[in-house]
Amino acid sequence: MSLVTALIHRRRHRLLGRLVQEALALYGMEVPAACEIGPGLAVFHRGFGTVLHPYTTLGAGVTLYNGVTIGRADPWVPQEESAMRRVVVEDGAVLCAGAKVVCKEGVLTVGAGTVVGANAVLTRSTGPGEIWAGVPARKVGMRAGRWGPSPAPPAPGPSGRPQTYGSRPVPHSGKRTSHSPSPPASSVAPEKP
Repeated sequence: MSLVTALIHRRRHRLLGRLVQEALALYGMEVPAACEIGPGLAVFHRGFGTVLHPYTTLGAGVTLYNGVTIGRADPWVPQEESAMRRVVVEDGAVLCAGAKVVCKEGVLTVGAGTVVGANAVLTRSTGPGEIWAGVPARKVGMRAGRWGPSPAPPAPGPSGRPQTYGSRPVPHSGKRTSHSPSPPASSVAPEKP
């Protein structure tokens, strides 16, 4: 556990809480005591410039990079009058450097295992295992493996078996390209006039 992560988990300490908050401020981090943070939080690059809204919940195994902001989309409105209720970042989500998660109204949920790309501005909830990027953020893909669907098996080649290059499957679109292996000359039927 890094020093920053240890400080984040001790920010609610009865006697040392204020001192811990000031130490986090030296790193440019604002993590209010009201934030709910699950086990296994990973903070990279000491979280420089990371700001979390008090109504934030981080699940287990969440990863935060530097410059992440989680907050309201209406900061000019008094908190009591804001339509935002909470931001929930579910287990295993990754918020890359400079990612902004801003809630307009209700509860915004970043799904389990979702990746929010660098400098993306996320303004709506996501599903599990999705990849979001851009300003405003939009879904650009799905994570493979634990958080998303398994990759599709390779399409069969001309022989009916999946094509491979070494030990890696080679995707086959059915069309020949300059990069597709050509069949051996002995297996090519002569053209009939």
